[in-house]
Amino acid sequence: MNNQNLEAGALGLAPTAPRAPGAAAHADVTPTQGRISLDDVPLNRFHVKIAGLTFGAHFTEGYALGTIGYALASLNRQMPLDAFWMGMIGSSALMGIFLGSLVFGWLSDRMGRQKIFLLSFLIITAAAFAQFHVTSPLELCVLRVLIGFGMGGDFAVGHAILAEFSPRKHRGTLLGSFSVIWTVGYVVANVLGLEYAHAAPDAWRWLLASAGVPALIVLLMRIGTPESPRWLYGKGRIAEAKAVVLKHFGPNVTLDGGVDEHASHLQGGFARLFRKDLIRRTIFNCAFFVCLVIPYFAIYTFLPTILKAIHLNDGSGADFLLNGFLVLGALIGIWLTIKLPRRVFLIGSFAVTCLSLVALSVLPESATVAMIVAFGIFTLTMSAFSNLVGVFPPECFPTEVRACGVGLAIACSRLGSAVGTFLLPLGIAQLGFHATMMVLAAVLLIGMVVSIAWAPETKHLTLNEASGA
Repeated sequence: MNNQNLEAGALGLAPTAPRAPGAAAHADVTPTQGRISLDDVPLNRFHVKIAGLTFGAHFTEGYALGTIGYALASLNRQMPLDAFWMGMIGSSALMGIFLGSLVFGWLSDRMGRQKIFLLSFLIITAAAFAQFHVTSPLELCVLRVLIGFGMGGDFAVGHAILAEFSPRKHRGTLLGSFSVIWTVGYVVANVLGLEYAHAAPDAWRWLLASAGVPALIVLLMRIGTPESPRWLYGKGRIAEAKAVVLKHFGPNVTLDGGVDEHASHLQGGFARLFRKDLIRRTIFNCAFFVCLVIPYFAIYTFLPTILKAIHLNDGSGADFLLNGFLVLGALIGIWLTIKLPRRVFLIGSFAVTCLSLVALSVLPESATVAMIVAFGIFTLTMSAFSNLVGVFPPECFPTEVRACGVGLAIACSRLGSAVGTFLLPLGIAQLGFHATMMVLAAVLLIGMVVSIAWAPETKHLTLNEASGA
């Protein structure tokens, strides 16, 4: 038996050639009783550490994106902005995410998860602090694109690396929690913006640059993160994969059932996503993600503008209430991710959010209570099923193109949300609030139809089974 087969056997994987009877007796001295697949390993401190590193990243990303809405209102006093620059700056990070998720998703499948895990936050940290010194809307726009570029890489590799380490029993909860932590960061930024954005002429600089503090903490804590054993095995680096599994999960944990041996030898890259066995998964993930985030980012990037348009910025506390609903909805979403089938949760949520925006579009501006109720239902539901954007893409793609698949879905979503965020101020100015809400409701209806047609059910499958055709 060659060395590769010995290493594969130690990982619980089938060897590539049969053993002679004598060799088999010698190789099987270690008993197989008690061996457990990486997909079924109990949750341990290492899982908590990896989850903490990815959660900290999502807090930072939510915070960095959340600061811009209130910072723009303050910035506008020093650097008057027209609708074009308001839209450009508001959507610039999203455009960066589009580029970063494509570039870093592709690189992650070739170079490994760990390198991008570090590089992405190096970029975010540097660009976030640099926002303090901008002197023009163009400079701020460029730095926001760079922040988004790093975020795109982190979204792609963070989802992939946590999925590849997580046991299936807890995978939905861990991946779905991304949205909760992101939302907490977003709401913290909104609260700080409400309180301090107008405290001083340069308050917007401090608000934007403050995103560099959590980014630096995450960057430092990520040093020493191991490579994904699934990725290592797919690249033929079996001894290294074995060492990672042994160090962090113990001698009885194997990759058996955690690596698709046939798929690991297939060519990766974006072209692989459009082969017959994956193309439906690819289109579904891109489409549902786009239809979910367009209204989310369009509405909450310009929440102060929207509340003003419907006369709810008069001290009624609607902004604090809706931010509270974002956090509550995200927490409810974790519970629903555990309890409900993925398809039911996704399709039902698209229906509820669509109807909520239809209600907002037809209610008169005098119906203040009814509008707050409709907006509250929309916010709770949107925040809850946003958890699924961290669950479906990693579960739908095999290891050799998981980061590419996640990256492509994120890229498409952020391109769509960037366009939506750019157009929202123009839409409200040209069409009015009610017509703009109806357009966003139509986007959610499209997402529901796509999900009914193509959404797979991946809740109880191993990572290999979940990424099968």
